[in-house]
Amino acid sequence: MRLPRSLLLLALVVQWVLPGSIASAQTPRGSRAQRHSRVDAIFSPGSGKATPGCAVGVSRDGVVDYARGHGMANLEYDVPITPRSVFNLASVTKQFTAYSIGLLSQDGKLSLDDDIRKYLPEIPDYGKTITIAHLMHHTNGLREQGQLLSLAGLRGDDLNTEADILDVLTRQRGVNFEPGTEILYGNAAYTLLAVIVHRVSGKPLRAFADERLFKPLGMTDTGFQEDHNAVVPRRAMGYFPRESGWGISMPNNDHYGASNLLSTVSDLLKWEQNLLDGRVGGPALKALMQTSGKLNNGTETRYGGGLHVAEHRGLRTVRHDGTGSGFRTEAVLFPDQRLAIVALCNNGSIAVTDLVWKVAEVYLGDLLKDTLPPAVAFPEAELSALAGNYWSPLTDEVVRLEVKDGALREVGMPKAFVHIGDGAFRPGESTHVWRFVAPKPQAPRELRIRDAWPTTRDFIRLSAPMPTPPDLAAFVGQYRGEEVAMTYTVRIADGKLAVRWPRRDEVVLEPVGGDRFIGSLGAVTFTRAASGGVDGLLVSSRRLRRFRAERMEAPRPTGAARQASGP
Repeated sequence: MRLPRSLLLLALVVQWVLPGSIASAQTPRGSRAQRHSRVDAIFSPGSGKATPGCAVGVSRDGVVDYARGHGMANLEYDVPITPRSVFNLASVTKQFTAYSIGLLSQDGKLSLDDDIRKYLPEIPDYGKTITIAHLMHHTNGLREQGQLLSLAGLRGDDLNTEADILDVLTRQRGVNFEPGTEILYGNAAYTLLAVIVHRVSGKPLRAFADERLFKPLGMTDTGFQEDHNAVVPRRAMGYFPRESGWGISMPNNDHYGASNLLSTVSDLLKWEQNLLDGRVGGPALKALMQTSGKLNNGTETRYGGGLHVAEHRGLRTVRHDGTGSGFRTEAVLFPDQRLAIVALCNNGSIAVTDLVWKVAEVYLGDLLKDTLPPAVAFPEAELSALAGNYWSPLTDEVVRLEVKDGALREVGMPKAFVHIGDGAFRPGESTHVWRFVAPKPQAPRELRIRDAWPTTRDFIRLSAPMPTPPDLAAFVGQYRGEEVAMTYTVRIADGKLAVRWPRRDEVVLEPVGGDRFIGSLGAVTFTRAASGGVDGLLVSSRRLRRFRAERMEAPRPTGAARQASGP
């Protein structure tokens, strides 16, 4: 076995300190019938015959306590959801990809400390080594594959393949950050891990996982999707709400690793038990997958091998959620209580993780502590001083804050900010912290955002004046993004800047000050040459930093063109 020595030792310590017998004698809250009735009530809004819904499963130490379907798997043919309905797991997939890498490490065929270019020589050399562990723990710095494909002109419902992703990744000239210095969740890393499994084992991840994971655990309804047109018995369709009724929303991806595992709640409960007893992989690998990665400075990332390893209301959890097309998924394990909860939904607008936490309350009751910071009064009159546009020098992102309905909130977002003291706010019921720093004389106000990840993002409030209509003309032109082989046209439409490129809807850009704008792409910043003229633009968002497109000079007209243009 060639696991990293430090991680292996830590995994063994975790296994010794937190044995499976802890709290295994905890008794379920109420009678079985009472528990089932309460869980049914949680999912009752999606239990009709005219709505998609969820399959839900709960087990204690491998014994299934609850497994039911709510709502419809197929609205066109009136097919109800059952515990054996097959769902696309979206990002819940990642733990299976990571576990497959762990098995190859046990086999001595790779090391988590290996440079990924040993197996993926086509990935550019960015001057700093990216390891397999960096991919597993989201500390690699790679740009987000979906956003790159979008910038390359692919629509959301276009077919895309592993070859498409490899092609766009191999043309990137930079990364979001130096590997190991930050954590930033993304999908490209896990697509590459799937490629590594194939190249090292000689088998596609689909075949490798079937042989080494699914068959040994009796997960007979589980497998990676390699052909989105394949017939899958009992498959639930994905849906998204429209103004009138529902629309079908299915992933058209013929690649996997980051997503695209198909499974059922019945099978996933078997997998959750493997995360408890290590039947496949043994205690060391099971523990390693549930051990947090670390940044170069020693900070724990709270992300193991495709698994979030954190706490919920004072209890240790091992979990992952998923979002993909019309599917929302969540699988959470409370290892000390030996309780597993799985919810697979085919309603793309449902807050599945919130529902799972409500199921946890049914089973864990007063074991769950109230850890949400309480609200602290904040003068409403002073909220306006916090509103404005903030820019992060680290990530190049822009966030916009407004006061609406008497509360501070992000522009266009429903969650009101709750003050928790000392200039810090939490969005709604989350534990994220947005902390405002009192401005120094002649300096802009600062904002520090800490979300689920340990890397805090610092922002400063923008003070540059908004561009006037004549100013906008300086940005009009064509820009070339060589890293995705695409040309973007910036024009003025109805008095606002807009960006268009082939096969994509036009994106309207809202000014936030100076040369900075924001739209559905994220933040768009126009750059200037030493002469002061606009020479390019940068696109930045949470998972994509400073993607550059160079301004193209307008071609000089030929003699014929000059003649045709008139006197």
